Amino acid sequence: MDRRLFLKTGGVIAAAALGTTESEAAGTTAGGSKMLNVAMLSAWHAHAQGYARDLAKMPDVKITTVWDEDRDRGQPWAKRLDAEFVSDLAAVLKRKNVDGVVVTAPSSMHADIMVAAAQAGKHIFTEKVMALTVAECNRVSDAVKAAGVTFCISFPYLTKPEVLYAKKAVDDGLLGTVTLVRARIAHDGGCGGWLPKHFWDLKTCGGGAMMDLGAHPMYLNRYLGGKPVRILSSFTYMTGHEVEDNAVSLIEFDGGCIGVSETSFMATHSPFSLELSGTEGSLLVGGPDEKSVRIRSKKLDSKGWITPDRLPEPLPATVQIWVDGVLRGAPIPFGLEEGTQLTELMEYAYLAAREKRQVDIPARA
Repeated sequence: MDRRLFLKTGGVIAAAALGTTESEAAGTTAGGSKMLNVAMLSAWHAHAQGYARDLAKMPDVKITTVWDEDRDRGQPWAKRLDAEFVSDLAAVLKRKNVDGVVVTAPSSMHADIMVAAAQAGKHIFTEKVMALTVAECNRVSDAVKAAGVTFCISFPYLTKPEVLYAKKAVDDGLLGTVTLVRARIAHDGGCGGWLPKHFWDLKTCGGGAMMDLGAHPMYLNRYLGGKPVRILSSFTYMTGHEVEDNAVSLIEFDGGCIGVSETSFMATHSPFSLELSGTEGSLLVGGPDEKSVRIRSKKLDSKGWITPDRLPEPLPATVQIWVDGVLRGAPIPFGLEEGTQLTELMEYAYLAAREKRQVDIPARA
């Protein structure tokens, strides 16, 4: 979708569907300018390089500063980005040439970094997960709201036309009452030996395959299934690391829908798949062609499975959505509440796995 069109129409529609208001997303740079000066906070996460590349292509963004908890990693990265490396995070957050930060540091550091950034008046874009516990998410949310800065978490699957169509099919009642949501995203990072070594560290990651790659099927389940009330998990450790590499969580939603969140670091040629079933129809997304969409519904004038004639336009990339939110007051369709919802599912999924039982998810205030 053209960004200007997103700002005028599509963005507002998406934000409404996700329950986010324009006022929550709106913001200005620290200096009130229309140029966003950004500090990249760590190259720890595999997606840090991609966010930096995307930002570098934007005419209204300048990466001015790099911080990394690992100096040997951060200094050469800053040089490649033609930015200044600063080893002291507090000093970074005091800089006048930093309006916003991109948080791609270890997940265990997210909450402290983002609270400090918000208190310093910096806008925040973060890699998922937002934090490792709901309590930490609440700290971040309180700081962001008090400071009035713009916050966005990266939920890229919610920008895809296939997923936007699935949401519209649910909202339009084409599937009737939804009874099943199943999402699978997996790769061979474990069995293929290419996953970064630090992704196997329990302390910094907070978990393994489900905490990292499994974030996508988790937030897809929440997006399409509604409010979770209990969860059961099965995690296995095929590579012998201290975090799981193969995982499934079974979620019961308010109203009776069952959600299945599947992920793995031990799956070769395992395509993205999304399946929804309901009392009036079913919808399939993905498979070998990861962008395919098929639907069959009693409410459509068709006797069999059909491919929709037209899908919604894709939303901009998540980091572009953040930039537009900061500079132009555009809506942020995945913000504090959506980030907290994902962490809530993760926190109880891991509790269920540790205790080998189904656990209730208490209602949040």
